[in-house]
Amino acid sequence: MTSTNMNMMSRIIFYEDRNFQGRSYECMSDCPDMSSYLSRCHSCRVERGCFMVYDRTNFMGNQYFMRRGEYADYMSMMGMSDCIRSCRMIPMYRGSYRMRIYERENFGGQMYELMDDCDNIMDRYRMSNCMSCNVMEGHWLMYEQAHYRGRMMYFRPGEYRSFSNMGMSGMRFMSMRRIMDSCY
Repeated sequence: MTSTNMNMMSRIIFYEDRNFQGRSYECMSDCPDMSSYLSRCHSCRVERGCFMVYDRTNFMGNQYFMRRGEYADYMSMMGMSDCIRSCRMIPMYRGSYRMRIYERENFGGQMYELMDDCDNIMDRYRMSNCMSCNVMEGHWLMYEQAHYRGRMMYFRPGEYRSFSNMGMSGMRFMSMRRIMDSCY
């Protein structure tokens, strides 16, 4: 099966109430505004694939990574509010991974290239801040704390010159992880 076919099969179902009750909304691709489908969201089921869910429309605000599984009351488990407003399907990817991280905005300061997960940029590179990056290959999650903790942000291939201009003002990324095809 091609990766295009696998991506077409990705599916997440959101429910207004806990334990998969109440009105539901099924999503198989990116959805920039879910507010017209559901007034709130307290549980979800990821049947296939991986998704990022956001608490604001147009893929903005706090982000949460969802892999295949059932989340009967994920709002309280993850400390989320009840307002999931958008979601993005993470495409299946089976190639190599490569990303350059930079100490300052606009690709300034120290630069390091990653091809695998990094649980602490301070320990590995003696780098106390990461404020821009260039994702050349693969899909990545970056976390504000070491050891893949705290708030996270999804990065797909592209140049990210300023995290603060992306609505992440004051947030420092301290660990990075590849999104592997294990969620498919």
